[in-house]
Parts: sequence; C-alpha cells; structure tokens
Amino acid sequence: MEEPAADLGMIAAIASNFKDKLIDPEMVVFGEVGLGGEVRGLASPRVRVKEAARLGFKRYLLPKQNQEKMKGSKGIELIGVRTIQEAMKALF
Repeated sequence: MEEPAADLGMIAAIASNFKDKLIDPEMVVFGEVGLGGEVRGLASPRVRVKEAARLGFKRYLLPKQNQEKMKGSKGIELIGVRTIQEAMKALF
C-alpha cells in the first residue's frame, strides 16, 4: 500500500484477527504510524471523514492532532489517539 493513512487501519485489522475480536462495523480507522508506535497527523482529515460519512460510518479513530482540528463536527464521534496502544484501547 502506498497510502500512509492506511497504516493504522491495517494494524487494527491485524490486531482484530489476532485477538479474535471484531471492530465496530460503523468505525473507520485511519492514521500514519511511525516505527516508534506514534500515530501521526494527516493532510485533509475533513475530506476523509466526509467521504467515510457518505459511506455510512459514524465513528472515527484518527490521529489526535487531526481530532483537535475537527472539533465541532456534528453527528459523528471522533476518537483521537497518539499511539498504537491508545488505538488498541479505543478499539477493544
């Protein structure tokens, strides 16, 4: 994959399989992950959330930096994380 925003989603999918636990089907996960486990902010988070909302997603796990810039978004739940560990706690 060439899209850095898919990093966190791929990690979530692998963890879901490993733990044998499903991720909420109304949740979308995106974020770039560094080698130290940090979740980095992305360009154009509003565009990504808008497209996911159009597809019916209601919950969003995304980088904390992006969540802080998107306060005031209505009708959706934004869960910001700084690390993979925080993401795993939010997902499971």
